[in-house]
Amino acid sequence: MEVTYDYYRIFYYVAKYKSFTRAAAILMNNQPNITRSIKILEKQLGCTLFIRSNRGVTLTPEGKKLYSHVAVAYKQLQTAELELSSTSRLESGTVTISASETALHGILLDILKDFRNEYPKINIHIFNHHTLQATQSVKSGLADFAVITSPAKIRKPFKETKLMEYCEHLICSKKYSALAEKKHHLSSLQKYPFVSLARDTLTYDYHTEFFLQHGLVINPEIEVATSDQLIPVISHDLGIGFVPEVLLKDYPDTNEIFEIPLYEKLPTRSICLVEDTSHPLSAAALKLKEMLLLEAC
Repeated sequence: MEVTYDYYRIFYYVAKYKSFTRAAAILMNNQPNITRSIKILEKQLGCTLFIRSNRGVTLTPEGKKLYSHVAVAYKQLQTAELELSSTSRLESGTVTISASETALHGILLDILKDFRNEYPKINIHIFNHHTLQATQSVKSGLADFAVITSPAKIRKPFKETKLMEYCEHLICSKKYSALAEKKHHLSSLQKYPFVSLARDTLTYDYHTEFFLQHGLVINPEIEVATSDQLIPVISHDLGIGFVPEVLLKDYPDTNEIFEIPLYEKLPTRSICLVEDTSHPLSAAALKLKEMLLLEAC
């Protein structure tokens, strides 16, 4: 037996207001249609739901039992409809992003500022992850999407969209500032302590490949967990290291760090948006993604 949602909706309003006439007005229908729908529902359920009298209508015991369930279900449906309507208008909701430090400073913070100004009721959650962790967070559903640095090494159903390119620069502290006075070959700098990201990051693999292309082996004395730790460590005389230019632009000009010119040039890298195409984005996440892609154009 199949009973349509419309019959239950009509039953709900007739039972709630104890009137076929009022239910018809609320539902913007006519009374004969309301009466006919209730008769069909009673026939399909095999019981009488209302007792009609000069005073109006009252529920039968079977009608009361049905109403106790329908009222709860209908209120839940109304609540869900209101929540979905509010979400689609971006008046509520949450966006969860997994981002590397470089991506955060390179593009994400500026876009989040605009997004927050335009949609102040949307909650924003940001996870600080390196590229491998970020990809995993999207795969597990922990994040709506990730904004990370290349190489991401993703496979379907993941999709990678380039947002911007950036370069890395080899920098040092005042202790090694003499290195900034002329160009160097990478091989001549291996006697100096080197600072890099940890070995379990794709950035470390990227630098390893760069060194191997020039017949060298990277052997950092200090490894840090995130890119934002590089400049503080280097500026405190602990070594030299490659730093994304998007982080250097936010660093105050205090003559604490210096760029070491190189004959060998690191290839440019990219900040990318990574998403799982097998999972649709919420309205809020979709809008933030659109703003990021628009900025990248």
